Amino acid sequence: MNRIIVSAFIAIAAIAGSTADCNAKTISKCKTKKVSTYFSKVLNAESASYNDKEKIKCDNIEATREAIWECWRNAVLAFDEDKLNAPFATNEPRDTGYWRLPENLEENALMPYYFIKKGDQPHEGYPLFLYMHGSGDKKHEWEAGIRLCSSYDDAPSLHFIPQIPNGYGELYRWAIQSKQWAWEKLLRLAFVNEDIDANRIYFYGISEGGYGSQRLASFYADYLAGAGPMAGGEPLKNAPMENLANIAFSLRTGEQDYGFARNAMTYNAALTIDSLAKKHPGLYKNFIELVPKMGHSINYEKTTPWLKQYSRNAHPTYFYWEDYDMYGRHRTGFYNLKVNETSRNNDEERSCYEVSISNNTVNLTVQNVTYTTTQAIYNIPMFFSKSYSPATKGNVTIYLSEKLFDFAKPVKVVVNGKEAFNGMVTPTMKAMVESCAEYFDPERMFPAEVTVDIK
Repeated sequence: MNRIIVSAFIAIAAIAGSTADCNAKTISKCKTKKVSTYFSKVLNAESASYNDKEKIKCDNIEATREAIWECWRNAVLAFDEDKLNAPFATNEPRDTGYWRLPENLEENALMPYYFIKKGDQPHEGYPLFLYMHGSGDKKHEWEAGIRLCSSYDDAPSLHFIPQIPNGYGELYRWAIQSKQWAWEKLLRLAFVNEDIDANRIYFYGISEGGYGSQRLASFYADYLAGAGPMAGGEPLKNAPMENLANIAFSLRTGEQDYGFARNAMTYNAALTIDSLAKKHPGLYKNFIELVPKMGHSINYEKTTPWLKQYSRNAHPTYFYWEDYDMYGRHRTGFYNLKVNETSRNNDEERSCYEVSISNNTVNLTVQNVTYTTTQAIYNIPMFFSKSYSPATKGNVTIYLSEKLFDFAKPVKVVVNGKEAFNGMVTPTMKAMVESCAEYFDPERMFPAEVTVDIK
């Protein structure tokens, strides 16, 4: 994820101490220092590479992973930035936190937030919900948000409830680059917070927050257990449904919510995801509903309890990724796939990667897709046709987990029907350290990798 947050966006700040003090029994003190220095440079958006190809024994993968994660966690905790406030209970005085968004992404953007907890902490950690409010008066919407989040029957849980910094125009959008910076920071801090369950993070919102959470669900699906836009409905070019394999997705809109064709967009999403669910049984878990006889206001209480049933699968054997531009920015990876060179021929095309894993074999299909508008409503492109063509260029790294691969046997990679790799792979420090920096995710520190060309 392009060393997200920090390497793409953050205004550079000095990290407290050039190296983190890691209690890493499985790697040497010298190695610990090298890993910690690399992570410090990543967090400071400095140019850095980790060239250590030291092999890891298969029976030492998990212990090495824990040691490297401790280095990363300590580096993040030492990084000079606004952290997450401690959450407060709904019956306690409100404690407002503040994050300043980068000036180069949004000027004078101070984002206040509430961080509330409900119920006692589970053994595995709290599930975390990010709530995005609607586009009315931002003070009123924010206050309504904390009342709603406090009332939902989803305890035990944590809710991160931000207020939009600038309440006008294009800046009143939850998916623009400045907000992407915020959500990636939230994910990064949540992952190193031992009170939060890394596999139970959910994005949801109402109205404008519904649009935002639907877009973000497709963009960040590999980090989420689920997403729940309400009173929304996006043109599917902005939020490809194919990306939602392996997560829970709820979309509830009033049957009579005609504004910006929200009801029509929701109906189209239902048809699309139902088709995907039939093609891939069990992968597209969804609760899409046009609420009868209701307009823009609906009962919001069903979404978070439904989402909370589901946990993230960080190592799926199938996923589909349409790599799309979100307000001028692309992801550089998805699940265990990292793009080194895109297959796109021009800005009109999008790359689509379909991955299936079985029997120590990765089957990767790469296509380019072009959208053509078939219907506009309110002069907004709403419905589209797609045309696909096989990709003929590009380069990707496929990270390999010991949960899905047997490293004592050859690994095969097939790209667009042609064998691109067939051989033994060796777990290395390099793969594990670089995948940690790429995804900053405790579930995605991969011990091995294969890099292939797309031809």
